[in-house]
This record gives sequence, C-alpha cells and structure tokens, in this order.
Amino acid sequence: MDDARAGGPGRTPPEDPDELAAVTLHASRGLLGVIARSVAQALEEVSLPQLRALVLLATAGALRQGVVAERLGVHPSTFSRNVDRLVAGGWVRRDADPERRHAVRIAITDQGSALVERVSERRRAAIAEVLARVPADRRAAVLDGLAEFTAASGEPDPRDLQTLAL
Repeated sequence: MDDARAGGPGRTPPEDPDELAAVTLHASRGLLGVIARSVAQALEEVSLPQLRALVLLATAGALRQGVVAERLGVHPSTFSRNVDRLVAGGWVRRDADPERRHAVRIAITDQGSALVERVSERRRAAIAEVLARVPADRRAAVLDGLAEFTAASGEPDPRDLQTLAL
C-alpha cells in the first residue's frame, strides 16, 4: 500500500471502510510485533498461559483459583497444574480465602509482579521508540487516530487483553 492510500503526510486518507481496515490491519501487525518482542524474554521463564495468569493477578489482585481459570477461559484442572508450576517457581502463592473457608486464592508474589512490570516496561519502551520515529508534526494525528479507534472499538474485553499478556 503506498503512502497516499495510507494517509501519509499531505495525503488524503482513504474513505472506503475496506481500505481503512487494510491500513489498520497493517498497523496492528506492527503493534503485535512490539507485543511479541516485549514478552519474548518472559517466555524463557514462564509459559504464555502462565504469563496471562500473572498479568491478570497483577491487574485484579488476589482471586479464587476458579475465578482465575474462568477469566482465562481454561478448565480449572488445567489451570491448577499451571498454578502448581507458578507456585513452585515463586511467581504466585496460594492463600486461604477469608470469605470461603475451603476456597483458595491465588496471589502474585513480588517476583511475579516484577516479571509483569519488566514486560510492561519493555513494551512501553518499544512503543515509545516507534512513536519517536513518527515525525514530530504527525504525532498529534497519530494520538488522535488511536484515541478515535479506541473510542470506536468500545471497552476491550479483559479476556482478549489477557490472551496477549497485555
């Protein structure tokens, strides 16, 4: 796709929804590349499903094990095995649920929080690097476009964000 169709500097952006979708799809691939690179080092320490659980716990706080499994869209027995590995690795701990005597809550440890923070910081830095390559006089347009896209898309489903360890 050439600069004119992509709405580059001094160009008319496409009006056709299919062309707009193609431009957005192309941009999303760039963002997915940033995401993939930001999680690559973490995946040397934990699996993607485990990282998803850590991101959820870092965001939501301690949750009952069944709630975490449900939010991640996995079977509780599958999740239980992942929790065993996360506990063994020091990434999370199991705590008694003060509201339900026989229930267990999963809480992220400082080590787990640090891993999520490293992933988030790598992603933030990579995004900042990409945005720094955008000409200064075009950055406001990029931010406006992203804000409009976010507003038009509605509130993201947290399960979608957790799938990509966001």
